[in-house]
Amino acid sequence: MKGAANLWQQRLRFDMQAALVVCGVIALLPLVVTGPYTLGIILVSVYFAVQALAWNLLAGYTGQFSLAPAAFAMLGGYTTALLDYYLHVPLALGIPAAVVVTAILGLVLGKLVLNLSGPYLSLTTLAFAEIARVVVGNSYDFTRGDQGMHVATLTESRLGYYYIFLATLLAVLVLLYLLLRGRHGRFMMAVRDDPVGAESRGIDVVGVKRIAFCLSCAICGLAGSLYGTFSQLVSPELGLLQQTGLVLSMVVIGGMSSLTGAIVGAVLVYLGSEWLRGFGNIQVIVFALLVILFARYVPGGLWGALAARLRRSRP
Repeated sequence: MKGAANLWQQRLRFDMQAALVVCGVIALLPLVVTGPYTLGIILVSVYFAVQALAWNLLAGYTGQFSLAPAAFAMLGGYTTALLDYYLHVPLALGIPAAVVVTAILGLVLGKLVLNLSGPYLSLTTLAFAEIARVVVGNSYDFTRGDQGMHVATLTESRLGYYYIFLATLLAVLVLLYLLLRGRHGRFMMAVRDDPVGAESRGIDVVGVKRIAFCLSCAICGLAGSLYGTFSQLVSPELGLLQQTGLVLSMVVIGGMSSLTGAIVGAVLVYLGSEWLRGFGNIQVIVFALLVILFARYVPGGLWGALAARLRRSRP
């Protein structure tokens, strides 16, 4: 048991080191990428990387398959936008408020759905996501409906936002690393691998799921809030199921149960999605096929396959 725990700590440490290297490369990209359009694409991929880390915490490390990450990003964006529009709350308070509101919503929804498992959990979170998007889209008098809401901006500098998103990614990465290397991280993986066995050993299975779900929702809310201030607009499109599908494909292709995989997958999939726009609206089909192929033939994703090869090559 101790040997398995030490092996997990070593692999997690290696995963974290690799993730930091990837973040370092992303930090240096503005030195060679100067065009505002290309810089904006990489910036948005970092936004998706934050969501991918949040969803991976839930699905990859706790075994809970939610279909609502984009919905919580949308709700986080609208929380900041509504506070700004109606109460003129400064962003220094509006962004943390988005984290708190989405965490509370995640806690409430978690109490309702986390006793479910398998397809029931997925279908329930999917229903919540679609209901939230439809309600926001039809509440024109309050949310301005499909026209969206204007949001104040933190800075007019695109490069400034680039590093704000990167700093957020690093903060989330460190938070998840500290969580996973501790006792609660081991509880989450025990729940993922054998919930019945975990419960028999005295682990509060529902409580562990609830904490992971609440934290995942809060991180998505933070990402959505920051994205809204960057684009200066939030709309129901943030919560489209297609956005959730993109996040899921990023994690599966990059590597489930991996910090590095979620980040690498987010960057590669979003850059690929933008490239595929030139061939028509085929992104969903292409990435759906890739998810099927990776789930069948490369279950560890790109990073899982590379990490396994690196471990074998060590003396």
